[in-house]
Amino acid sequence: MRENNIEIKGFHAHIYYDAASRGVAAHVREELGARFEVQLGSWHDNPVGPHPKAMYQLAFLPNQFANVVSWLMLNRGGLDVLVHPETGDEVVDHTDHSLWLGEKLDLNIERLKKYVQARTSSEVS
Repeated sequence: MRENNIEIKGFHAHIYYDAASRGVAAHVREELGARFEVQLGSWHDNPVGPHPKAMYQLAFLPNQFANVVSWLMLNRGGLDVLVHPETGDEVVDHTDHSLWLGEKLDLNIERLKKYVQARTSSEVS
């Protein structure tokens, strides 16, 4: 078995909601901010990037993973949640390295690949 030397710099959790569940999402967000050392991202009431529905992002460090994810498992209010590491490979992080709480949604990975490719091209020039 070969050793994997990928470094996890942090984690993101994407909390998905719709118009009917926005209040639940707001409550979950408020609790996360009060209980844990996390960075709360902006609300996105429309699909953005590879995400197929409204969501906000939560960023946290590896030492918070067990506490944050355990809390989300029990307190996500029926919302779907994508959790993924930040290793520097956004496509693999959102796909192969991800975990889901609730329903696994179909991400637009082609859109993510184009975004990563465009960003990489602009960094080179």
